Amino acid sequence: MDGSSEIAVTQLRKSVQKLGSSTEEHGDPTLMRFLIARSMDPDKAAKMFVQWQKWRAAFVPSGFTPDSEVQDELEARKVYLQEFVVHLLDKTIASSFKGSEIGNEKLIAVLDLKQIAYKNIDPRGLITGFQFLQSYYPERLAKCFLLDMPWFFVSVWRMVSHFLERATLEKIVIVSNENEMREFIGEIGEAALPEEYGGQAELVALQDVVLTPVER
Repeated sequence: MDGSSEIAVTQLRKSVQKLGSSTEEHGDPTLMRFLIARSMDPDKAAKMFVQWQKWRAAFVPSGFTPDSEVQDELEARKVYLQEFVVHLLDKTIASSFKGSEIGNEKLIAVLDLKQIAYKNIDPRGLITGFQFLQSYYPERLAKCFLLDMPWFFVSVWRMVSHFLERATLEKIVIVSNENEMREFIGEIGEAALPEEYGGQAELVALQDVVLTPVER
């Protein structure tokens, strides 16, 4: 980090303390993500950091089973969706740890829309996923590539985009022709990209990903 970044991190730690919380368990790379997400404003980053801590502490635990009333069923779907998104993001990020977490690990998302049907589109699910990234996983997303977007998804994506921050939208790339596909393969790299998308790696289902124990 340069001098201005170090000063910003120090100010962030002090601001978090003033808000009644602590940054002791988190290194500078983690705090820098919150600063970048809030344009290097220590006070705004501190508020975001404390909100993230509270969310992590209060997040609905797995196994939540509401009653059978309609309203409860709707709430259950919302909770299960949130739990799935968190599980997906946590495991994806954890898979990049090399022995221990640094705090600045990022992920590249690829949304393959080739087989999607209109009846299977869930705009709320997409909005929830991206809003979780923005609010609770700041600066974890490096890029998000949308492949084979069908014509009927264009209006859906336009609606979803209204709920996303500009910084998030700038990281989303729609791949719609051969030139863009070559750029997509080149940016990720054939060694890391699954064969199904022109690379050399094996596509592994999330549930089959084996995580290396994290050093403490």
